[in-house]
Amino acid sequence: MHIVTTIAGSDSGGGAGIQADLKTFQELEVFGTSVITALTAQNTLGVTGVCPIDVSFIKKQLEALVEDFPIAAIKTGMLYSSEIIKAIAHKIRELNIPLIVDPVMIAKGGESLLQQEAIDALRSTLLPLATVVTPNIPEAETLTGRSIHHFEDMKEVAQSLLQLGVQCVIIKGGHLADPLYAIDYVFCKNGRSFSLQSPRIQTKNTHGTGCTFSAALTAFLGQGFALENAIIEAKKFIQLAIMFNLSIGNGHGPTNHFAYQQYKEGCEVIIHET
Repeated sequence: MHIVTTIAGSDSGGGAGIQADLKTFQELEVFGTSVITALTAQNTLGVTGVCPIDVSFIKKQLEALVEDFPIAAIKTGMLYSSEIIKAIAHKIRELNIPLIVDPVMIAKGGESLLQQEAIDALRSTLLPLATVVTPNIPEAETLTGRSIHHFEDMKEVAQSLLQLGVQCVIIKGGHLADPLYAIDYVFCKNGRSFSLQSPRIQTKNTHGTGCTFSAALTAFLGQGFALENAIIEAKKFIQLAIMFNLSIGNGHGPTNHFAYQQYKEGCEVIIHET
């Protein structure tokens, strides 16, 4: 049994955060464990409250897992503060485990989920330990202080993140203006770069897409998939989760974590060398 860990916030609405990660792990047949960094009061309409967990207890959660389980991969999501980020990085530095960093900053409704001073801590302490970082375009811009308007901008932003020590950068293209395709761009430290293209789904039900994609990537890497294959399958997972969304709630509804196992054989992702 492959065991993986998510370090993230709790989403009371169940569409993102710890809840989305554990659903994804379950669907991909890995055993999910968790470290909760913050509680949120939220639903599909937005976040109405955030309560961070005491840093000492966050450390205690992670230490309890490491002491007992042979963890195959770790992902981070909402980390909230610089103190939490530094504590997590200190412990992960001792481990030789693939680390997937989803730099969660803003909720779908626009609420901030990462304190401003935490961005420097993320860059200086956690990203140098990361196997993969999975920012969307606004997150990539915030992490590097550079604007993205064209593909060349994206390459420069990716190189800036790779220079921090990250092994692979996936810049998610959901915010691109292309009306037909959702295109994610992958840049690896070994010089390999390519894009993943799938049809864009016109829907408001995209709550938790970043969490779900990075959780799927964590599950596949935890099972021993090669990095490129893991990225491709994670792209299929989130594509199907959006395509067959559940239409739950009155705002940005959650994706469908159950779709992959049923429809994966018919899901195609187009790969282009860049």
